[in-house]
Amino acid sequence: MKVLNLQCTFKHDFEGWFGSEEDFRTQLSSSMVECPMCGNTEITKMLSAPRLNLGAQVPTKELSAPESSANKSAATPSGQLAPAQTALPSNIDYANLDPKQLQSAWLKMVNHVIAHTEDVGTEFVSEARKMHYGETQERGIRGHATPSQTQELIEEGIAVLPLPIPAAIKGTIQ
Repeated sequence: MKVLNLQCTFKHDFEGWFGSEEDFRTQLSSSMVECPMCGNTEITKMLSAPRLNLGAQVPTKELSAPESSANKSAATPSGQLAPAQTALPSNIDYANLDPKQLQSAWLKMVNHVIAHTEDVGTEFVSEARKMHYGETQERGIRGHATPSQTQELIEEGIAVLPLPIPAAIKGTIQ
């Protein structure tokens, strides 16, 4: 198994796992490798250090250490939010984060939105209007709207926010 550090043309860094270098090249030439942030298929393999597994044992003391409350709210290895952490910390200056920190914060925000809203798909515009005019119960929704539909909603005084959601988050990652 080869684990490669990859980057799209928009400088989004991510990791890809492939059976071999040949598998990577085949998938890359077939546009099967895409950025999980933006869906871009123009991918560059970045330099990375090899990982050597020499069979070292983790000290017993580290294995038996109890989880602190700080560890419980950390992001899981897959990048998904752990149950205890559902919102971005307000004490961070997001404007001065490096690109990798911004990417992580953005993914956490997208995960938060997905976890706390209902996907109404192509019915987004009509559902937003129904809620705004009191025809249905207000709730957090997300869905699809064209730029012109979004502009119309804003002009009607309906608060909407375009939010691109990476394809990898929308469905099952295999």
